[in-house]
Amino acid sequence: MIARGVMLGPDQPVILHMLDIPPAAEALNGVKMELVDAAFPLLKGVVATTDAVEACTGVNVAVMVGGFPRKEGMERKDVMSKNVSIYKSQASALEKHAAANCKVLVVANPANTNALILKEFAPSIPEKNITCLTRLDHNRALGQISERLSIQVSDIKNVIIWGNHSSSQYPDVNHATVKTPAGEKPVRELVKDDTWLNAEFIKTVQQRGAAIIKARKLSSALSAASSACDHIRDWVLGTPEGTWVSMGVYSDGSYNVPAGLIYSFPVTCQNGEWKIVQGLSIDEFSRKKLDLTADELSEEKALAYSCLS
Repeated sequence: MIARGVMLGPDQPVILHMLDIPPAAEALNGVKMELVDAAFPLLKGVVATTDAVEACTGVNVAVMVGGFPRKEGMERKDVMSKNVSIYKSQASALEKHAAANCKVLVVANPANTNALILKEFAPSIPEKNITCLTRLDHNRALGQISERLSIQVSDIKNVIIWGNHSSSQYPDVNHATVKTPAGEKPVRELVKDDTWLNAEFIKTVQQRGAAIIKARKLSSALSAASSACDHIRDWVLGTPEGTWVSMGVYSDGSYNVPAGLIYSFPVTCQNGEWKIVQGLSIDEFSRKKLDLTADELSEEKALAYSCLS
């Protein structure tokens, strides 16, 4: 997708730096061979390496898909300590060797907290340049509404994912609208089923990752890659007028979310910068959901910091 221009636009040449662990070096080289064989016009070079310094040197965009997955019988703290050490070393390589205004997107779970660790250990990278992926959840929410109403997904806009990229996230349609022949209409008005929107819809989006694993016996691949491209594309090239997207970004205290967490907010992007959408009304139901996912992120943060000591 990146080599085809999906991430940075159809006119932007790219050089891909791919990093993997030494046991995967041969397979990584196979990926490089295929990229060469596809003869992508925009692809101006491929670096395939197991050396973080070589991988990070001069990069303008870093998509961090590597992490330690939770295995059966592992405690959350064990997973967290593995990821803390991974993101600590990635952070120092990025800080020392990436391009000055490098944009970082963390995909590997726990994505929000991995991004926070990366921020801690790369203090010279501006906090606005470190984000995590909740666009996959955002796109999942759009997909569910599209299926429910039997409409084009491109006619729906302004759903929101609040909080953590976990099952505590809050998919919110209170401000979402649909383009109809009679003009824009609120999603709630068209769905006409608050029970579904406040329960099953939320649960489906929250649990979608697990449902994909159950069906495929592997975690989301295509949809995650596509969402990562969407995230970077909108961040770099801007969001359409009147439309916002969901990004995990460093909280400044907006919507009474504790500052210092990486939390998913509705954002607009312009000139390569994101901005949290302000002034949206939050009802009592939503407030509880926003606080619940913030509490989970505060706990994760404390757990991650305890792994540092």
